[in-house]
Amino acid sequence: MAKIKSAYVCTECGADHSQWQGQCAVCSAWNTLQEIKLNSGKNSAIPVVPTAPSKGYSGAVEAKVKNISDVDLAEVPRISSSMKELDRVLGGGIVPGSVVLIGGDPGVGKSSILLQVMCQLSTEYNVLYVTGEESLQQVALRAKRMQLPDEKLRLLTETDVELIAHSALAESPKIMVIDSIQTMQLAEVSGAAGGVSQVRESAAFLTRFAKQNNIAIFLVGHVTKSGEVAGPRVLEHIVDTVVFLEGQSDSRFRTLRAIKNRFGAVNELGVFAMTERGMKQVKNPSAIFLSRGEAVSSGSVVMVVWEGSRPLLVEIQALVDDSLYGAPKRVMVGLDQNRIAMLLAVMHRHGGIQASDQDVYVNVVGGVKITETSADLAVLSAILSSMRDQPLSQELIVFGEVGLAGEIRPVPSGQERLFEAAKHGFKRAIVPIGNVPKNGIPSMEIIGVKNLQQALEVL
Repeated sequence: MAKIKSAYVCTECGADHSQWQGQCAVCSAWNTLQEIKLNSGKNSAIPVVPTAPSKGYSGAVEAKVKNISDVDLAEVPRISSSMKELDRVLGGGIVPGSVVLIGGDPGVGKSSILLQVMCQLSTEYNVLYVTGEESLQQVALRAKRMQLPDEKLRLLTETDVELIAHSALAESPKIMVIDSIQTMQLAEVSGAAGGVSQVRESAAFLTRFAKQNNIAIFLVGHVTKSGEVAGPRVLEHIVDTVVFLEGQSDSRFRTLRAIKNRFGAVNELGVFAMTERGMKQVKNPSAIFLSRGEAVSSGSVVMVVWEGSRPLLVEIQALVDDSLYGAPKRVMVGLDQNRIAMLLAVMHRHGGIQASDQDVYVNVVGGVKITETSADLAVLSAILSSMRDQPLSQELIVFGEVGLAGEIRPVPSGQERLFEAAKHGFKRAIVPIGNVPKNGIPSMEIIGVKNLQQALEVL
């Protein structure tokens, strides 16, 4: 019998250690090492082979080295998921042999959107839906309730990864769904399902299986309280694409965002609406996030954020009020919490407007999360509008990055942002002078500003 050895794996970064220690030597996190058992025998690696997966790998395969110029650059044909918004997030469709991890809060619609996709694809391809959380009856009832074409969808309820691989070899699916990776387990790995070692090795097993058999696999991942995928951080490094399905409990709209994609752009955004019949695509997301009331109020301005490969119009609201306590509040929803302090300091130093004794609340309407710096000028415009109680024009668009010296820096894809705003009827724009088009835009007045002082004068 092979001797069993132990290894200690960091739950944050996935680094291996030969012995336990309080702090990870790679990511410096404390108390994150967890013991796993390793088989030190000759065939200790868990195999994925095109025969019965319960047997070990026999024989060695010689690695082939090539010149980079000899690599075949023929584009791999992608498979359309029947949802344009999902194809956009994936970079143009499903890549055969790829592994996609989709995470999200409980009840946000991860299983529903994948069941829709698999039912639609089952009419053209051989697909397999593997569930480790629900029974076959539960999945079938959901498909019937959503009125999906489920006549050819193949279902399997199993949590043993090797048995799943064996069944998949018999079915020869083009696409497979694993719902969820936290319920999967390998007999050779110690620990309960959902543990660090089980999640890590199960994901690695399925990834090798996908590459060797050219099967596209979707992995459903649970999230922790902090919003990260449960399990080791190395899970996100193993897979090819990581997407998150986000949405607020009081809204029927859902956003699908790619944070890692080896086959397309990151930070691509897809918008869906949750209905009784599942997820419906939103063809014009800007119209949703711009549902402004007829009454003109202060503290509101519209900006254009660049999400992946397309512009998106969103409304930013600000509320400035006298602080009742010693330390004024700075609350940001959908924006970086630390950046608001920097912007208020710039406004005080280079604009002469002080908010040190007032509470400042900023919100991005519709639950959109903005990670780029193009929202700086719009945030300060909304704050100034609320502070002076002077509404801004409903036909005004604002965007630009604010530097520490008070300069307004240009942002990428400025002309495309302006064209998107003009398409939605906006007549006036305040943008960095570097983003002003040479030939202008018909029916739109574009004002270019060099610094914060000029922007405040225009406002």
